[in-house]
Amino acid sequence: MVSFMEKNLSIVKENFQELPNNIEAEQSVIGSILVTNEIFDEINIIISNINFYDPMHQKIFNAIENMIYKGMLANPITLKNFFENDKDELNIPEYLIKITKFSTSVRQAIEYSKIIYDMYVRRELIKISEGIIYNAKENDLETNGKDIIENSEKLLYDLAEKGTFNSSLIKFDDAMKQTIEMASAAYKNEGGIVGVPTGLRDLDDRLGGLHQSDLIIIAGRPSMGKTSLATNIAFNAAQNIQEKGNKSSVAFFSLEMSSEQLSTRIISEQARIGSNDIRRGRISDEQFDQFLETSKNISELPLFIDETPAISIAAMSNRARRIKRLFGLDLIVVDYIQLMKGSYNNKDGRVQEISQITQGLKAIAKELGVPVLALSQLSRQVEQRDDHKPQLADLRESGSIEQDADVVMFVYREGYYLQRKEPREATVEHAEWQAKMNEVAHLAEIIIGKQRHGPIGKVTLEFEERFTKFKDTQNN
Repeated sequence: MVSFMEKNLSIVKENFQELPNNIEAEQSVIGSILVTNEIFDEINIIISNINFYDPMHQKIFNAIENMIYKGMLANPITLKNFFENDKDELNIPEYLIKITKFSTSVRQAIEYSKIIYDMYVRRELIKISEGIIYNAKENDLETNGKDIIENSEKLLYDLAEKGTFNSSLIKFDDAMKQTIEMASAAYKNEGGIVGVPTGLRDLDDRLGGLHQSDLIIIAGRPSMGKTSLATNIAFNAAQNIQEKGNKSSVAFFSLEMSSEQLSTRIISEQARIGSNDIRRGRISDEQFDQFLETSKNISELPLFIDETPAISIAAMSNRARRIKRLFGLDLIVVDYIQLMKGSYNNKDGRVQEISQITQGLKAIAKELGVPVLALSQLSRQVEQRDDHKPQLADLRESGSIEQDADVVMFVYREGYYLQRKEPREATVEHAEWQAKMNEVAHLAEIIIGKQRHGPIGKVTLEFEERFTKFKDTQNN
């Protein structure tokens, strides 16, 4: 004869056969926790209440969690009062007593928890698939196929990240091992570079390369050379990857310039032919051959350019994940922050939206474990000072950018401002001006206004305006 309780247990199993599940594993895990609360923490690292298929099991696990977090004992007797007034088909207080018979060892309970989580992932994959099918069939004018792909990728990535609590909770011993590995890599590297090299010796010496998970801001007024510096760094990083034979890449999100304009700059820099001359076709046969040869040599560079205008932080995040998954990823470059848009329409204004963007960029850096190099415009306050040297306060929406960034660098060229103060020719003032111009015309200062990992200060570089190229001052 089948007992009342056994009949109720069979009801539970019969009602849940549509989607992937393992009711027995759920019963065993909950039963084990009710018998020995000490195993809860190990179980909770793997699963939470949402991972259970049976809604009643979700409710029970949540009640257990609340009681344990309050420092109370969670067992069928202490939980009884939680469920006395429930009008469920099952008598939950009696059910709690019954499932304690399913309790097992700690090791088995942990393995069953993994099964529960796997079943949950499978169910979510089915839901995501059904959502994709539904959205693909909908004739929504505001949503195109590309949007559906990006949203689906985000859902899949979020699903992959759920339940990985132990990856964000790192024991100090493990963190220390990472530090030792980092220090060892820097020790073995003659230049002391542990991050992604910029290709500029003096800058690498000051920064130690571009570090993983860092948000690095390059800021400056228009025509200072922000994009040129970012392009130089991106090229050098990609070239370093290629030379080492690593399976990785650099992602350049160019919101201002087209991919053609960006590639022209890179070829101009490498072939030492003025980009303006290339565009106008004002080059000799010899220069054209040099242009083609250079193009051929760098064609296989592991550099990806995304020229989407006004890209959202969500779309950028999705595309960066895709690049990392398919090709590997060492560095992300964004040109520039003020041309991006937030994940949603922010009613609090542009300052709040910029804050959302910088937080998003920092999150991408941490999530993917790569440095994010983002460009930013400066306010007109710089122009109102006599020396025109930028400061942290000159950053547009400086509160959020300054706070979220790990490194803030300013590009400053004295020659840019001096050129606009040319006195009348054939005067003493003009001779003095010319002497000063000859001294500073080809120099640029990289002012490090903030650095979490090291000192602030100034790095002097040479800038070849014609080829939009930065280089160390002692290089030829």
